[in-house]
Amino acid sequence: MNPQDTPKPDHDNNRAKEKAEAESAAALIRQKLDSLYAEEPDAKAEVVEVLEATKPRSKHQQFMYDLSTSGKSLAEIQTAWQDYYASLPDEEKHQVWEEFYKANKHVAHHVTEVPKEPIVKQEPVAATFMPPEPMPQPKIPTHKIRKPLVKTDTRSVAEVKENLLNKVGSRRKLKAHQHLQSLIFGLGLGSFVILILLFSFFNERFIAPFITPSRHVSSTPIIADPNSVSVSPNPEVIIPKINVEIPVVYDEPSIADAAVETALERGVVHYATTPSPGEQGNVVIFGHSSNNIFNPGKYKFAFVLLSRLDNGDTFYLTKGGKLYVYKIYKKQIVQPDDVAVLGAADKPDSATLITCDPPGTSLHRLVVTGEQISPDPTANAASTAIATNIKPTILPSNALSLWQRIKNWFNS
Repeated sequence: MNPQDTPKPDHDNNRAKEKAEAESAAALIRQKLDSLYAEEPDAKAEVVEVLEATKPRSKHQQFMYDLSTSGKSLAEIQTAWQDYYASLPDEEKHQVWEEFYKANKHVAHHVTEVPKEPIVKQEPVAATFMPPEPMPQPKIPTHKIRKPLVKTDTRSVAEVKENLLNKVGSRRKLKAHQHLQSLIFGLGLGSFVILILLFSFFNERFIAPFITPSRHVSSTPIIADPNSVSVSPNPEVIIPKINVEIPVVYDEPSIADAAVETALERGVVHYATTPSPGEQGNVVIFGHSSNNIFNPGKYKFAFVLLSRLDNGDTFYLTKGGKLYVYKIYKKQIVQPDDVAVLGAADKPDSATLITCDPPGTSLHRLVVTGEQISPDPTANAASTAIATNIKPTILPSNALSLWQRIKNWFNS
């Protein structure tokens, strides 16, 4: 038997024992290392930290980095940094402080215990140099600074009263000419207001007779021969006694107050629901009896002197080139809602003139009615008046006076 082929049990046992001892020693070393580095951050934290360190530097961080790696002494570095910081505007100084706070917050993020030996670590330069002065505060404009709302006044009541009286007395003393100016202004303004009020109440009563063509009242007797009167091709009303010769509006088909009021600016108005001259029935003509002179139209004083007519006087209506003569037989004053005067009169063929009374107001209506005496009324045709289901409730009136307009304006 070959001696090399003989087993060596002692040798194998020694190798196994040595291997076990080596593994025990390695385990002990690993245990020691784990205990020594138990407080160190894990690999992920280290990767984040490395990435943070490799971020692009700001302008201020780059300046501090270049300064710290320039090889200058600590005193020179501090001086250069202070000069640089002092030259920055307030906004950039704020940026430096923000970078400083951010960097220092990052350093303290995972350090929970101060190590026994100082650890040199590359951090952003903003954490290396602290700004040389406190963080600048924003400037508040002086005019925005609130002042105390309550101010303590140590003066007595008597002193405050005396002070106020002195101020009022010294400031309100007017000179003689200033008193005179105030007096003149007050009198002028008061007179102007009084004139407006008087004008609004009485302008038609007192002014109208001086500006109407009828101011020269004629004493001409009643015209017995109608042929002596020239007939105008345009429809008119002629009243010889008060010298009235005014156009008559026959083309207004509406009896609404607004429509009639507008038509009255062109003359006196034939009421559309009544017959025309030369027809059977009662012809009704409306006219103004003076009004505010500032109102539109030339005929606001048409019937201002109508009250001077008496029974037996005559007036004429012209239409279609013919002259119709009417002799007054009735004169009355009625209420504004007495619409019965729009119907048939006491005489079968007649004409009625209506206006407001007293002149310049709308209190009542003056109604003057005459019967047709020429041409012979027996030849009159049937009425062609407009038929309507609308029943009037009030007779047309003067336009609003100045006083009424002012009153309505205040009421509205």
